[in-house]
Amino acid sequence: MNNEIIIEELNTLLRGTYMGIRSMEHYIQKLEDGHLKQHFQSMQRDTKGNAQKIAERIQNLGGVPADDEGVSGSMHSFMHKVMLPDDSEKIIEDALKGIHKYGLEYSEELVRGDLDSASRQMVEEVFDTNRRHVEQLTKLLH
Repeated sequence: MNNEIIIEELNTLLRGTYMGIRSMEHYIQKLEDGHLKQHFQSMQRDTKGNAQKIAERIQNLGGVPADDEGVSGSMHSFMHKVMLPDDSEKIIEDALKGIHKYGLEYSEELVRGDLDSASRQMVEEVFDTNRRHVEQLTKLLH
């Protein structure tokens, strides 16, 4: 398997993970409820840990990890912050949609078949974290 392809796929995933961290920051800034804020801070810590794992794997493959969400990610982040609702329930719904769509569906499609076994295992751990976040947010809504 070609390390350059693996590194590029992982860097794309890493840029998306940075977008997730930035989105969590937006939610944390908007939330008034201390309990909800703690939930989002915990998810942000998990997501930062995932970014670190991905970056280390890229380095171990001989690549240079991305250090931000990229230009298109920055534009998306800006628009996200501007359009973010004030209502706690709407914030949870927005986070749920983002993690489900980008953190799972898009990311799983992105790396399908393009990774070595060690990278695949690490990425599955990242996806498991995202699945756990989806479950937590779903419980907060109900």
